[in-house]
Amino acid sequence: MTTGRIITSDACVAEGAADLATRCPEFARALPLTGPLPLRLRKDGFDELLSAIVSQQISTAAAAAVWKKMKTARLTGPRKIAAASDDDLRAAGLSRQKVRYARELAAARINYTSLRTAPTDEVIATLIAVPGIGRWTAEIYAMFSLGRADVFAHGDLALQEAAKSLFALPERPTERAMREMAEGWSPWRSVAARILWAYYRVDKQREGIR
Repeated sequence: MTTGRIITSDACVAEGAADLATRCPEFARALPLTGPLPLRLRKDGFDELLSAIVSQQISTAAAAAVWKKMKTARLTGPRKIAAASDDDLRAAGLSRQKVRYARELAAARINYTSLRTAPTDEVIATLIAVPGIGRWTAEIYAMFSLGRADVFAHGDLALQEAAKSLFALPERPTERAMREMAEGWSPWRSVAARILWAYYRVDKQREGIR
């Protein structure tokens, strides 16, 4: 797998959505309901992955509060993490496990600039080698921090639920089944993910679930 197409603008997302709609009637049906899809591009680098670690298994509000503490304490860079004491990191809101993960990420010395041009499978392999970073986090990083157009988070429950509803499946697809489905959406799998996430929100609101 290479870098493939890089998404840089709303026009790229719209191009991908139009292509998917011509090849998949379910996506063609979903797009009028979802409206324009979000770009959702983020910056890349150490602090983006550290923020993902901070956010694990806590609410969005709690994650934002912890991240604010860490920024105030200037504990968002690899050198600062390496130099800080465990007590410093715990005072900023990190659990004992997340302190270890933050230190592992700092010690990994990832070349984030090189990741921008590395093949996508190499990006994911590099990231999941770091304790505390799972495949989902690596795929989301490739999708939104590196703008890769042909990445999909196959284990994402919202994507699976959206696929079940949109494609009228008898049950929520497994990660393996989701991977097989997504093969047909190449080279715009990350746009397919945007459609499904957007459709998930529409579908749940229609059911009265928020």
